Amino acid sequence: MAKRETIVAAARGWIGTPYAHQASLKGVGCDCLGLIRGVWREVEGEEPEAVPAYAPDWAEATSGEQLAEAGRRHMLEIPCTEFRQGDALLFRWKPHLPAKHAGIASGPDHMIHAQDGARVAEAPLSGWWLRRLAYVFRFPGTEK
Repeated sequence: MAKRETIVAAARGWIGTPYAHQASLKGVGCDCLGLIRGVWREVEGEEPEAVPAYAPDWAEATSGEQLAEAGRRHMLEIPCTEFRQGDALLFRWKPHLPAKHAGIASGPDHMIHAQDGARVAEAPLSGWWLRRLAYVFRFPGTEK
């Protein structure tokens, strides 16, 4: 199985996991970052850095692009228009706020993500989501 397919298969394994802020346990609970972290552990191994505690409103309280900066430390940033299956997607809710939501592209028009109040799901990448797409990162060793 190609690496992109492995990433998507790992992400699909999390579908149905309940939302839980700061968690990253398949079948038990996760938030959007927890999903990315869990898929990383399944595909890459140990997480490359510890994630500090964060409040649900961390992006509103800070001005830095913390998720994007972490992505740059461990993944390859690519243009938003070039995402493919298996790439990590970061979204910002409002233009003046840092990106604070993440998902994994499962195809050209779908993603897998964890959203507050819902279980991990595969959802369409509608125009609403695409207008909020701020960053795309490729997992290490993933072909172009």
